[in-house]
Amino acid sequence: MSERLQPGDTAPAFTLPDADGAQVSLADHRGRKVIVYFYPAALTPGCTKQACDFTDNLDFLAGHGYDVIGISPDKPEKLAKFREKEDLKVTLLGDPDKSVLTAYGAFGEKKLYGKTVTGVIRSTVILDEDGKVERALYNVKATGHVAKIIKDLGL
Repeated sequence: MSERLQPGDTAPAFTLPDADGAQVSLADHRGRKVIVYFYPAALTPGCTKQACDFTDNLDFLAGHGYDVIGISPDKPEKLAKFREKEDLKVTLLGDPDKSVLTAYGAFGEKKLYGKTVTGVIRSTVILDEDGKVERALYNVKATGHVAKIIKDLGL
């Protein structure tokens, strides 16, 4: 089981491929606040709802200084298909070896339909301009999550 991040922690650095195969690093976003959300799989109902919610609110969040990055274990090809099918504007990164998911505490044991399984824990980590954790939210719901973030941040 990976350790969950806490407010004040330095966010683990990462460089992962986006939907086009280009490498994107957390360091590329230094100086801006970043919402990093972790989801189990592209092209599934809950993950689609969440990605569409972030896309729908992207201009609003960007206007308040936030970049949004979605990370799943999917390969870039699947992320590209997801982006095209749903017309997504958020940056989608693939973490097939789950190293970043694990470093952020977003991979491990969870309950699924009453059973304990190992997998991606739907999570959101909000970072400040210096890459420090402001909030770390685990086991979040796909529906209504973006609205809750906006409300909790007082935007």
